[in-house]
Amino acid sequence: MSPSGVQRHAVVIGGSIAGLTAARILAGYFDHVTLLERDEYPGEAEFRSGVPQGRHLHLLLMRGRQLFERLFPDIGADFAAAGANDIDLVGDALWLMPGGWLPRARSDYHTFMATRPVFDTVIRRRLAALGNVSIRERIEVTGLLASPDRSRVTGVTLRQRGGDGAESPLDADLVVDCSGRSARQPRWLEDLGYQPPKDTIINSFVGYASRIYAIPEGWNADWKSLFFMGQPPQNPRGGGLFPVEGNRWVVTLAGAAKQYPPTDEEGFMAFARSLRSPLLADSIARAEPLTPIYGYQRTENRLRHYEKLERLPEQLVALGDAVCAFNPVYGQGMTTAALGALVLERCLRDDPDPSRPGWAARFYRRLTASNSPVWLMSTGEDFRYPTTEGGARTPLTRALHWYLDQVTASSSEEFNVALGLMAVVHLLKPPASLFSPPIAARVLRHALRRQPAAPLPAAPTWMAQS
Repeated sequence: MSPSGVQRHAVVIGGSIAGLTAARILAGYFDHVTLLERDEYPGEAEFRSGVPQGRHLHLLLMRGRQLFERLFPDIGADFAAAGANDIDLVGDALWLMPGGWLPRARSDYHTFMATRPVFDTVIRRRLAALGNVSIRERIEVTGLLASPDRSRVTGVTLRQRGGDGAESPLDADLVVDCSGRSARQPRWLEDLGYQPPKDTIINSFVGYASRIYAIPEGWNADWKSLFFMGQPPQNPRGGGLFPVEGNRWVVTLAGAAKQYPPTDEEGFMAFARSLRSPLLADSIARAEPLTPIYGYQRTENRLRHYEKLERLPEQLVALGDAVCAFNPVYGQGMTTAALGALVLERCLRDDPDPSRPGWAARFYRRLTASNSPVWLMSTGEDFRYPTTEGGARTPLTRALHWYLDQVTASSSEEFNVALGLMAVVHLLKPPASLFSPPIAARVLRHALRRQPAAPLPAAPTWMAQS
């Protein structure tokens, strides 16, 4: 409650991971939080149309697991109860990087593997259990309410999907737009007399195809998960296999530079056979398919530059894909959504009054700082393909690509380099950590003595730590 004794209300548009984590933060600063979702949530952990990527691989990065545990204490137990698998990403997984296989050993790099509906359902149930959060389904937000001088957003207009079409107002002291790539906030700003943000779009034309399989009866292997990367620019094909709830595998094949994996039976298997190792294709050839093959190609990186706008209304901000959407192939989405929620928390902790002039601008500056390292990682990798649109490789980009190539090559032999690379991939450390003296010395030493490329060896079992 505000110092004046007036109840404060926050509205979140969209029930994505960004919306769920934002609502969790807001519940600690507002008397009541209302989350508005276009879909009707299924009763159980099932796929829904509002999450178009929901049928594909979703990797909860190590940093993401830590953040979810902070926002929802002991949520790991809930994930496990819902069937999620706790996987050692170094010991239980086979990583085929551009430079070769990563070494394997027991590690502290544990995270959960499950289908996207499990993550959504468990988090949503924890959020709904909070006494001051309401979740309204089948609600379409049609516009914004504003103060007479339009300097502040004071709520939203909405209508019930499938209803009579009538619109109604919903007042709010803060509106957080988490409605994803298709967010209409730029148009709503124009309606209020503000300039919309400019976009940066970088597209390497990645496409997915995914299917769920039953794990074969009696399956016995010394690994639980597969991650196969391509070798850009000449080989843009990769794939992954995750164990998920119900003793199943989710298998996703991916191709950049418009080498999209087919969604027919024969084409899907032929694409799997074209990967750098036959292990994934051999595994699913023994497994029973449980679903059709689903494709997805909307994977461009999109950044809306709210931080560059000279004028912004207060009491309105955006989070998640509504501001910065990454190429999903790198598995950063759920984690960066939670990182954005922490930015919201810091802003509210420093100044709990979002109507104060400059509050929204400060929020976007901090959000940009939080997103920038991930944006540079995602787009930097996409620039390896000559067909990528939206930018160009600079001399600095080429130099960074060369160094990262040496990092991945040396990581197949240097366990400490492999752990350093994993720390960056899982957003536990910034990319600059790969240039630290201990890692750089090992990388450059390996580069100087590197032999000509040899055929890919068999997948590793265990390698001694050094």
